[in-house]
Amino acid sequence: MASLRQNDNQNIEDETITSREKVSTTTTVNEISLRNKPLKKCFLPPPTILDNIIKTKKRKNNIGEKYLFQNYSHQYENKNNIKFKKKMCASSRVCKMATINTSEENTLLDNQSSSSTDIKPPYLINSEPYSVAKQLLSKIDKCSSSSQRESLNSITSEKISLMTASEQSSVVQPLLTDLYQISMAYAYWKANKHQEMATFDLYFRKNPFGGEYTLFAGLEECLKFIRDYKFHPTDIDYLRTVLPTYTEQEYYDYLLQLDMNNIKIYAVPEGTVVFPRIPLLRIEGPILKTQLLETTLLTLVNYASLVATNAARFRSAIGTEKALLEFGLRRAQGPDGGLSASKYCYLGGFDGTSNVLAGKLYGIPIKGTHAHAYVSSYESMDDLTERELCDRKSGERRPFADLCLKYLNELGPILKILPEQTNKGELAAFTSYALAFPTNFLALVDTYEVLKSGLPNFLAVARALHECKYQAVGLRLDSGDLAYLSLEVRAKFREAATKFNIDYFKDFNIVASNDINEETLVSLEKQGHSIDTFGIGTHLVTCQKQPALGCVYKLVELDTSPRIKVSQDIEKVTIPGRKNLYRIFGHDGKALCDLLTKYDEPVPQPSVKILSRHPFSDQRRAYVTPTSVESLYKLYWADGEIKEQLPSLKDVREYAKDQLNQLRKDHIRDLNPTPYKVSVTEALFTFMHELWMKNIPIGELD
Repeated sequence: MASLRQNDNQNIEDETITSREKVSTTTTVNEISLRNKPLKKCFLPPPTILDNIIKTKKRKNNIGEKYLFQNYSHQYENKNNIKFKKKMCASSRVCKMATINTSEENTLLDNQSSSSTDIKPPYLINSEPYSVAKQLLSKIDKCSSSSQRESLNSITSEKISLMTASEQSSVVQPLLTDLYQISMAYAYWKANKHQEMATFDLYFRKNPFGGEYTLFAGLEECLKFIRDYKFHPTDIDYLRTVLPTYTEQEYYDYLLQLDMNNIKIYAVPEGTVVFPRIPLLRIEGPILKTQLLETTLLTLVNYASLVATNAARFRSAIGTEKALLEFGLRRAQGPDGGLSASKYCYLGGFDGTSNVLAGKLYGIPIKGTHAHAYVSSYESMDDLTERELCDRKSGERRPFADLCLKYLNELGPILKILPEQTNKGELAAFTSYALAFPTNFLALVDTYEVLKSGLPNFLAVARALHECKYQAVGLRLDSGDLAYLSLEVRAKFREAATKFNIDYFKDFNIVASNDINEETLVSLEKQGHSIDTFGIGTHLVTCQKQPALGCVYKLVELDTSPRIKVSQDIEKVTIPGRKNLYRIFGHDGKALCDLLTKYDEPVPQPSVKILSRHPFSDQRRAYVTPTSVESLYKLYWADGEIKEQLPSLKDVREYAKDQLNQLRKDHIRDLNPTPYKVSVTEALFTFMHELWMKNIPIGELD
């Protein structure tokens, strides 16, 4: 089929399709014609191609007809150019390509049959100004009867296309949700229950990675989503194809005018250290609206908080003195995952990223040098087309390549190596890279052999740069025993610094990569090493140790009446009602516990003793006398606007660092950390357990 599209594209460059057209389902495609304009081209595809299409279609539940539409960007709808990409019928061997100009509003008619089927307006709009309208038509015996929808399961549409840049950036929209949110919303509306005021809590049940803390992230993206929440006509056109045919027009009209102006969002600040069962967000408003937000809010918070926490754990494992760089774009789960990883790893304590787009969008420092391919692309010094470098101070042209060879020979006795045995292609690559970046020269030295080739070649080029009044940065190790090699390299740096009388040589930056994880960092710290910077990718951005945080979104109150979810699994029992959250600090300034209270309870006061209770255990309770108390919830969204000034990513990063410093060391250690206490007041404990007992049926022994 790709070949058919390619051949026909030459003849249909500037055509588009009308938004509503009629096609007969009882005649052959050859009998279809345009009222005002003939089809431009007709041809029969090779039978083998169409046979494959037919066989594939039959395997898919014998669905007679599928409408395949181009994807769209709901924020950039172009109402003038509509693309109706394909209509495929599974039992015909005849294909026809048609292009229709929308400005003429032509209609496809059946010349020989009065029976015709309306085709709904295409619901996916391409914002590209130079879109190509294509329609692949074929016949089926029973297209009309098979298209009826009497369930919530869509059988009529599939999406095939490449997304434009604007479309890719606008995927966070109302339809980025699960189908059951849309169907529940309809059921609420149908039952006239949609205006009842509800409260939902978004929280998680267990800290990730075997630790005892989590960094909350993703709040800013949640607020942007709520601010811009709007169904567009193209969204509604699509929903018509997946909801039952008896769904009332009034429901679609209601969705079209829907906004989130009358809901409220309370949340802990982004970057806050949080713990299981603490509501990260409290969402209040009409139940239909608050229900529609569930899936999107969860996807915006889950990964952001998970990868930020992972980054914080990497930082904790290596300390504050070393630099951490995120190199995970190529291993991330798609472009959105790559951008999110770069953003939230920076929030979690990393110092930079290799992701150039993340640098542009979020202001994150970007870092990088070269790959092994650059080194192996050179075979000898004869490959160099440029061999001179201007002196940084005098501007005099210096024979840089010759200087590199000269200093390589001088390094032989210093490093106890044979200069003629070093790889000259590697030396040529380092020389050319230094010529390109004389102020930022950092070389990858493990393409061939670190100590006998990569290191001597690097030092030779660094010495030549010094003579031209430039200063090299360092080298990168991407394989081998990182602890041993880094110590050996540092020792050679010191020897060279002494022999050449260049003090900064001993402090060259040693960068290490090579599939590093949290355990690798802990091990390196125990072994001893001389690495200054770590480049970390796969284990960081994919969170291989734990792939998901597991946030949930639960109804806790409806029209001032508390709601509880009970379960034999205690972890899944919810804490009902609207609640406030406070952090209790001790005399040393460290956090002692977090305290949940009923919404109408008085605020805990410093120096006033409080009985704090475990939410689910009668025996686990303790008195606490706070030195200070911090209320963690802020009202971030109400009356259709963001109520709090949102900090920059850099400010959130610093806030997260301060938050981690508020915890005792035993809470954040990597081995057997002490669980942090999340407790409830006596009043909330009693209220919760009474409601719990009320909602559990009493059995009868027989």
